[in-house]
Amino acid sequence: MGLFSKIFGKKNVVERQGEPDMVRVAHEDEGMNWAIEKAKLTLWYFATCLQNPQPHQSYFSVKVKIIDGDNLEHIWLTDPHFDEEGHLFGTVSNEPVEVKTVKMNQKIGIDREHISDWMIVEHGRLIGGYTIRAIRNNIPDSDKPNFDQSIGLYIDEGVDHFKPNFDTPEGAILAIEEAYRKEDLEAVLACKDFTTEAKVMMAKMSIEPNEETTKGLADVLEASFINSINEYGFPNFNGITCAFPAREKVTEQHWIITEVCWYADGGKSVQKINVANTANGWSVLNPVSDDE
Repeated sequence: MGLFSKIFGKKNVVERQGEPDMVRVAHEDEGMNWAIEKAKLTLWYFATCLQNPQPHQSYFSVKVKIIDGDNLEHIWLTDPHFDEEGHLFGTVSNEPVEVKTVKMNQKIGIDREHISDWMIVEHGRLIGGYTIRAIRNNIPDSDKPNFDQSIGLYIDEGVDHFKPNFDTPEGAILAIEEAYRKEDLEAVLACKDFTTEAKVMMAKMSIEPNEETTKGLADVLEASFINSINEYGFPNFNGITCAFPAREKVTEQHWIITEVCWYADGGKSVQKINVANTANGWSVLNPVSDDE
């Protein structure tokens, strides 16, 4: 019995000779659904690299959703490329199990909306591959080395390429880090919402907010933030790469994002950051304190 069959149960795994086993995942699985969403949000990076691959990028593949009547299967394609209208073309690289409309080594085209994952191998390291990571997250730590060996790649948190804008919580964090690199205080402040930050702070202290106290605290928070930058300078995010392995929902409008940073000297840090969905998009609040 293979590794997946032992972990997930034989009825949830189809073992395939000479290629990776297929793990059946429930449609309501939150980790897998987030993995697919994350792949879609970062697909722009894959498409950009595919158009102009770099020497350190040795492999490109895309996972797509194939529908055959009532059957549905996610299958990896090799040799991917996009046409001018954004449609994806590639070669089926897994033996289909649930669907019969495609076969191994067949060249197919599919709409971009049916892409469910992508992966690039950079210096032997997995970038993207979010559905692979979702499966790996459900494996006991003691079995992860065997899983990684079966995949044949170095798997850590990776590097996540959200667009640095206010459309996603992760993008807002990347936007403020980009503003720090440029030492652009106006751009940094555009990533913040001190009114929301004041409301969150008062809620933690069980203080009933009103317009006057909220504005007063927001003004204090903004002044303190600016004074800190003037005194200590901008945080240094030069040469840093980041990944966002986890989201935690506090409310529909307030999330805690886990960020992993790698530094040019090989160092690594992990922090949790409060973000809020405001009228102007996602905004970066204060980092999570030790007592939260």
